[in-house]
Amino acid sequence: MKTAAEIRSRMSAERQARIARRASELIAEEMTLQDLRKAQKLTQEQMAAALHIGQDSVSRIEKRSDFLLSTLRTYVQAMGGSLDLVVRFADRKPVILSSLEDVAATARPKSRSTRRSSRRHLAAVSRAAPK
Repeated sequence: MKTAAEIRSRMSAERQARIARRASELIAEEMTLQDLRKAQKLTQEQMAAALHIGQDSVSRIEKRSDFLLSTLRTYVQAMGGSLDLVVRFADRKPVILSSLEDVAATARPKSRSTRRSSRRHLAAVSRAAPK
């Protein structure tokens, strides 16, 4: 059985470079928040200071799999980046959803009754949406 190194050694330098570039692209597509932070050469303590939270909170954020967009945006901005939300459909090109900051600022209900009203509105829209 041949090793990966043996197989690669028989490839042209150009093909090896193409494979390395694609591998880097795939790895970049699948980074966690912790990977992003480390790539920016930031510690959890530095992130905590930038976010005005404790280091333990940074650790919890990095382990979560479900976020509010506002939390994710704030975290990414603290690293010096920006967050874009890309919407993909099978029958069209990807679309970057704009005005997320405006949406996030207005999407937070101010009272319990407003939250109930918002949930009822979302439920009604969901039922009315074509399937």
